[in-house]
Amino acid sequence: MWIKELEIKNFRNYDYEKINFNKNINVLYGENAQGKTNILESIFICSMGKSFRTNKDKELIKFNKESSFININFENKNREGNIKIELSNKKQIYVNKIKQKKLSELLGNINVVMFTPDDIEILKGGPQKRRKFLDIMISQIKPNYMHILSLYLKTLEQRNNYLRQIKFEDKNESLLEIWDEKLVEYGNKIYKYRNEFIEKIFNKLKIIHKEITNNKEDINIEYFSDCKDKKDFLKLLKERRKLDIIKGFTTKGIHRDDFVIYINEKNVNIYGSQGQHRTAILSLKLSELNIIYDELGEYPILLLDDFMSELDINRRKKLLENINNIQVIITCTEKLKLENLETFSYNVVNGSVLDKNI
Repeated sequence: MWIKELEIKNFRNYDYEKINFNKNINVLYGENAQGKTNILESIFICSMGKSFRTNKDKELIKFNKESSFININFENKNREGNIKIELSNKKQIYVNKIKQKKLSELLGNINVVMFTPDDIEILKGGPQKRRKFLDIMISQIKPNYMHILSLYLKTLEQRNNYLRQIKFEDKNESLLEIWDEKLVEYGNKIYKYRNEFIEKIFNKLKIIHKEITNNKEDINIEYFSDCKDKKDFLKLLKERRKLDIIKGFTTKGIHRDDFVIYINEKNVNIYGSQGQHRTAILSLKLSELNIIYDELGEYPILLLDDFMSELDINRRKKLLENINNIQVIITCTEKLKLENLETFSYNVVNGSVLDKNI
């Protein structure tokens, strides 16, 4: 899978730009705040339908402009394709020039794995960071997953609204059972997806991490969820009903899922060094890369946002060993020469790509 051409108009700090990418390693270099990450963001949006930096589409449109678009021509093992995203008052998504009604119809067309310096927060930050990591990975392989997750979150919002109505308007408490049944149905489906992929991550993670650390570290992953069993989850919702009414929100469910990484049997979030955090994230992302390959029979596009600067020589070497036959798009502040690898460089200056394919 690879992106052949990217076209953007009025996107972030760009007026208009068209870039022809190489099938292998592409380096976007330039000083900070010139627009390098914006290019990666536009690709990510065409993959996932949303940004990794903001939830507000208006922020993606160039200042003083009313609309924007991103257009990508890509090729995978089966066909050539086109994705176009139009941003204005409403986001419009087109796949091969056909307007899509659901986000799930976009997912799986362009698959990406992204590294950013902020990825260390996947382990250091709150559980929502780890759930987002799972959601991005699973939805690319199983597009229906995002549809089920959307149904769950919509039901959760409705239940939370009704909890507050019970508290402040003395509504009938027994009507919560309508939402409880739906939460259990959707939550258990999401759990099965997540649990399956945690198991696949675990199998890859053990091997990759041992390679990176020269067999010095043993890594494990443990998944926590309230939704393993439908009957138990329904019972839990009923047991916590009074507390949920007091708090005004649902305190248990798939929206509280989490996973923990252990290195040599110690929780890396608590006891891990900065280097161990970086190594664990590198192992996680390389596992994601290989899982997508196993599922789809081709590698996703690898997006590296100023990530090479975060790696020491050994980790960089291990990463480079895993990017053969993969399209890679890298951002960095200076031209990057990678040992034994051919690179194509693009100089980004103030929202313009000046030197292309050099």
